[in-house]
Amino acid sequence: MASAAARYDVEKGGEGSYPPPPEQMYPQREGEREWVPWLVPLVVAVNVALFAVVMYANNCPAHASPSSRRGGACVARGFLHRFAFQPLSENPLLGPSSATLQKLGALVWDKVVHEHQGWRLLTCIWLHAGVVHLIANMLSLVLIGLRLEQQFGYVRISIIYIVSGVGGSVLSSLFIRNNISVGASGALFGLLGAMLSELFTNWTIYSNKAAALFTLLVVIAINLAIGILPHVDNFAHIGGFLTGFLLGFIFLMRPHYGWMQRYVRPSDVQYTSKKYLPYQWVLLAVASVLAVLGFAAGMGMLFKGVNANDHCQWCHYLSCVPTSRWSCGK
Repeated sequence: MASAAARYDVEKGGEGSYPPPPEQMYPQREGEREWVPWLVPLVVAVNVALFAVVMYANNCPAHASPSSRRGGACVARGFLHRFAFQPLSENPLLGPSSATLQKLGALVWDKVVHEHQGWRLLTCIWLHAGVVHLIANMLSLVLIGLRLEQQFGYVRISIIYIVSGVGGSVLSSLFIRNNISVGASGALFGLLGAMLSELFTNWTIYSNKAAALFTLLVVIAINLAIGILPHVDNFAHIGGFLTGFLLGFIFLMRPHYGWMQRYVRPSDVQYTSKKYLPYQWVLLAVASVLAVLGFAAGMGMLFKGVNANDHCQWCHYLSCVPTSRWSCGK
């Protein structure tokens, strides 16, 4: 797969493999507030609008290079006019050119480190390489995010989503230098990581603990396994997942089962006065320290120009495993 599409990080957003979490993984207790989700639909709308802006700026018919014209005409030029997609030989995901994405905020290691454009760590999660990429990620966000926002509210979910996206960008930049990267997959994996830590920290409220844990681990394993395919940025997945996992302990802690039972027990029955259990506070404290240290270390290494591959000779296999059917490139 040596086409120009290899320049895209087809997953800091890719295959849209995140299945919807089962309903029983989010037990709703009597007396708990259930939020009306609006943030996730807004994020979807913003991503779609930004993709339209990117395609307007791309203007394939006017900006197509001679090499692009030799590789094929702009896709749907007669129908979409200046919103037409790049030739499929250049971008099979039906989207803009690499140059347009770089111009509008894609993650580029050289620009972040040498030109001090750290804002790209954030802006890249709002860009997508094509229609296929956009639809896959937005469907995943709806399937994962709506229920989380309904359960925990927009403030906590927005923090996890954005910070996890940046965490994925940081880890990606430490290992990948030669490709641009765009997409919301680091943020989406952050939500998956937060779901896992939420299960651990709120263990007492789950009636079917083994089933909930097994289901979630299978979902996470499948999605991480997809990351070993070529041109898929699994470092963004892993960075986003680890960030979200830590943030879940911090922001998704819920009252334990005994406290919630006060709503259904008779008034003459005594119940515990402690809203949270000691282990929940311990997990919150440990996760807070690790999150701060991890971000500080990652940012420090990134802006010093450290190449993490020099310190971990086997880590590149986490993002791509070469086989007889494909190669991973450099």
